[in-house]
Amino acid sequence: MSKLEEHMEGIINVFHQYSVRTGDFDTLSRGELKMLLTKELANTIKNTRDKETVDKIFAGLDANRDDQVDFVEFTTLVATVLNTAHENIHKA
Repeated sequence: MSKLEEHMEGIINVFHQYSVRTGDFDTLSRGELKMLLTKELANTIKNTRDKETVDKIFAGLDANRDDQVDFVEFTTLVATVLNTAHENIHKA
């Protein structure tokens, strides 16, 4: 498996690690997203423990407004964070 494939599998595994906490393997609840943000992206996203911040991120990801974040919606967060990290590397 290539390095990129390993990293993609890792992202899927992290999503599933948090999505199974309330029973639905393919979506994140607001609480599950908050746990993922605070444990996995605390160094990347500011104020991950702040309810307002989590609510804003959740609302931005929940494109179909079903009060869940599915994997496709989650990839929006991954792409946004990855793009920001890429831009920051070029600023250094």
